[in-house]
Amino acid sequence: MTTQSVLEHDFDLDLGARGTLWGRVTAPDDGAAHPAVVVCHGFKGFLEWGFFPPLAELLANRGFTVVRFNFRGSGMAPGDELVTDLEAFRDATFTGDLEDLLAVLRSLRDDVAPGLVAEGPVGLLGHSRGGGAALLAAAHDETMDRVGALVTWAAVSTFHRFPEEARDDWRRKGTVTIVNGRTGQELPLGLTVLEDLERHRGGLDLVAAAGRREAPWLLVHGEEDETVPIAEAELLTRAAADPVTLERLPGSGHTFDAQHPFAGPTPALVTAFNATQTWFRRHLLQAHD
Repeated sequence: MTTQSVLEHDFDLDLGARGTLWGRVTAPDDGAAHPAVVVCHGFKGFLEWGFFPPLAELLANRGFTVVRFNFRGSGMAPGDELVTDLEAFRDATFTGDLEDLLAVLRSLRDDVAPGLVAEGPVGLLGHSRGGGAALLAAAHDETMDRVGALVTWAAVSTFHRFPEEARDDWRRKGTVTIVNGRTGQELPLGLTVLEDLERHRGGLDLVAAAGRREAPWLLVHGEEDETVPIAEAELLTRAAADPVTLERLPGSGHTFDAQHPFAGPTPALVTAFNATQTWFRRHLLQAHD
């Protein structure tokens, strides 16, 4: 890969009563505007986790302006290694994730990356829960026509991750505690999260969204993913309207065997990187030519 100079800057987006959304832009340092790719992290993830910085640099070297951000519900600002806003994490709803992503898409050219984003369609990439948010945005009435290419890594096929017994216990206690395996931090999820999921069941239906979206879609999924089994990728693929492609990664897990702090690319991650940049170049760059 030919490496060119890239530039980076941080941004903050005022969401009014919902607070501030923090993010980072990585773009070719050539003074030109380029097609944008917006990247969405997963549950307990953040914009600086493991493979996201090298992914942003790779895509910038391929001619894209890459926008990463921390969902408000991550409870993290740039530079944080732990969740510092436990209240935000506690109330991190799935509709809130979608609202954050839609806010970024609305503000790309004016507030997030002024002068760096070309007119025309944008790309979306999401990992795990962030893949679900990206899929919803690709199928959303407001943004469907703006999304020119979609890539999901280890994406969930449903946001219902708790069995009925656990949900009943959640209702009784009003909260459930999640342990971050990387840091050991105990993180609360409030009842607002469960109520949001149940109240907006139809709007958060990822299988239905798969059939509605129109953007060319690449799903990348490890065959040994224990967090989100590959059966979920197969379900989404069967439900999806064409064009759609499932890239299976034999022997690979939920993060394609990458770690945080990043220790270098794994064979599975190299495959994911190559498939992703090829997909965006084929379906997004050509739309801007």
